[in-house]
Amino acid sequence: MSDLPIHVQKNRDTWTKTSADWVAPGRRAWESPAITWGIWDVPESEVHALGDLEQWRGKDSIELGCGTGYVSSWLHRLGMRPLGVDITRAQLDTARAFQQEFGIEFPLIEASAENVPLPDASFDLAISEYGASIWCDPFAWIPEAARLLRPGGTLVFLRNSTLSVLCVPDVGTATSEMVRDYFGLHRVEYDAESVEFHLPTGPMIRLLRQCGFEIEELIDIQPPADAKPNRFDYISLEWSKRWPSEEIWRARKKG
Repeated sequence: MSDLPIHVQKNRDTWTKTSADWVAPGRRAWESPAITWGIWDVPESEVHALGDLEQWRGKDSIELGCGTGYVSSWLHRLGMRPLGVDITRAQLDTARAFQQEFGIEFPLIEASAENVPLPDASFDLAISEYGASIWCDPFAWIPEAARLLRPGGTLVFLRNSTLSVLCVPDVGTATSEMVRDYFGLHRVEYDAESVEFHLPTGPMIRLLRQCGFEIEELIDIQPPADAKPNRFDYISLEWSKRWPSEEIWRARKKG
């Protein structure tokens, strides 16, 4: 995989080094009986990002940047046929261990979500929760998601909101003031070891449409009333109650 783009190599190396930190959170997610979203564990029953859950029974899904595979485990419980893709072998090893632990099996492929070695039009749902949605270049992974989806297929992804990215400094917690430019926002490097991608709202809409998607919904995420502070120090609960720290996009590939 030496021909991988530099940002993919850096992110793979970072996730390899930190993979042990995600075992306990991964297990909690695998244990959860309900689908939740993002760092505030907002229930799917409140945001309805996936719509009518019965529609997915018997359908094929691909999770782009699956990490420990918990999202795909939830989809399996819905009656889907999930498949997970991730560039980090250590994360996939954790996912396989959880498959054994919880008795849920689905295919896992070691590959970049920007270049998935699978045929066109193979899936009904492509999904990413803080996987490809922020760690892959949207100008690569969104066209790839479009290629992998069947006509009429659905793309759902959660990412940091554009507003939060504008307000989070390179070091420290989100402020009430914007600290970076909206125009030209794309590649963001908070440190020297990893690369994130945060395309602003307008350019994201344009890209999705260019890739043949119709945008169905953009959901601003607000923490539940009983949410508690978590281990992510770049954003506070107080900030997130005032402004959306996360957003979920849902788009459908034109038939």
